[in-house]
Amino acid sequence: MGIFDTHAHYLKRDFPEDLEEVLNGLKEKNVERIIAVGCNLEASEEEIALAQRYDIVYASAGIHPEDAGKLPSDWEERLGELLKMPKVVALGEIGLDYHYDDAPEKDVQRDVFIKQLEMAKAPDLPVIIHSRDACAETMEILREYKPRGVMHCFSYSAETAREVIKLGMYIGFTGVLTFKNAKKAVQACEEIPIDRLLLETDSPYMAPEPHRGERSDSSMIRFTAAKMAEIKGVSTEEMIEIANQNGRRLFFGE
Repeated sequence: MGIFDTHAHYLKRDFPEDLEEVLNGLKEKNVERIIAVGCNLEASEEEIALAQRYDIVYASAGIHPEDAGKLPSDWEERLGELLKMPKVVALGEIGLDYHYDDAPEKDVQRDVFIKQLEMAKAPDLPVIIHSRDACAETMEILREYKPRGVMHCFSYSAETAREVIKLGMYIGFTGVLTFKNAKKAVQACEEIPIDRLLLETDSPYMAPEPHRGERSDSSMIRFTAAKMAEIKGVSTEEMIEIANQNGRRLFFGE
């Protein structure tokens, strides 16, 4: 099995000159599957269009918490239609983000988050959760709704990781796991059962060492895989295969 990047963003704004070149070259770099993750209605439409064009690309559609404060009145209807599109395999990324002072009001974020969790129930879609500086409230909501899904770009404690796993969810790590100051991420990864770990890039962000600060793409996931393999005591190839299987189980029921 090759690389399964379970969380990436491939928007024209971030790859203005070479989006097709990058995507066309990923197969040769052992990338087998990608989930191109939507963060608002327009970005979700763009990622879904890519999924129609590239056989290794699948898509998710959702409203990121940073976009929760500027939604049209018909956003739920429009999102519902996007979730029915071919090759859409998840709802996300959704959640809470209290990091920035100018973020949407907390009540607005919570409302949009909860409405999307409700939307995921009927089609039984896995959800992709974004949570930053909002651990307590995120976990409160997850305990109540118990969605099937993944906590993306995990940044909380090992104790929180254990609770996420108890809820039946998966946990994804980006290139942050390779950073020298990523002690909390490493400690959390140590606690997570290997069959609940996912590999992701969050492309074009979070490039791993030795490419930190560069624009990332799905081929760079091998550096994160190598660090995760070191933590879990397996080879890089084994870690890539295990994470691939985990992603297939969550998003495709395989």
